[in-house]
Amino acid sequence: MGIKIKQFIAGQLENNMYLVMDDMTKDAVLIDATALVPEIVNTIKEFGASVKYILLTHGHFDHIMGLNTLKSTLKAEALICNDDLVISDNVNEFTNLLGLPQITPPTYEKFVKDGDVINAGNMKIKVIQTPGHTQGGVCYLIDDNLFSGDTLFRGSVGRTDLFGGDFSKLSDSIKNKLFKLPDNIKVFPGHGLMTTIGYEKKYNEIL
Repeated sequence: MGIKIKQFIAGQLENNMYLVMDDMTKDAVLIDATALVPEIVNTIKEFGASVKYILLTHGHFDHIMGLNTLKSTLKAEALICNDDLVISDNVNEFTNLLGLPQITPPTYEKFVKDGDVINAGNMKIKVIQTPGHTQGGVCYLIDDNLFSGDTLFRGSVGRTDLFGGDFSKLSDSIKNKLFKLPDNIKVFPGHGLMTTIGYEKKYNEIL
């Protein structure tokens, strides 16, 4: 099965969003929702894609601030883990702290949990719940591509000093779930450069 992956960088914290499309059916998903940047619309037109779902890795403000606009523009359903609703519903506690404009807390059409498989075209998207950065943090595995949100970065891991954070849980999630995946799995994080499972197992000193 062939898929296309396109990365978009948006927002003050330089978040990564990813459009993932099944080449055959043109069905696609968007992973995380920082902002509706023009490149997203242009790429969807260029690919001839139809975005079925917006998949949230977790509920922090910088990953959901553009969700309302993206949902209405793309006519896509939004999915998140129910455990992160408390963060998403209180998104303006973060925006107020940072002097950002308030947003209407987004709503979600479906909720995901560990082990779920989401179908989009021929893509089977596996949900791996990885609590630690937040209680409801999840990663999405599509073929040999892992979209890790803020759980795992190149040479680093997500911070655990915010509400719902727990370093021991994060370490357990990475070592006992993500590091059980094959070394050749490509990792597309919520910020920064892509990496692989094998590279992080060998060089990630935080773990």
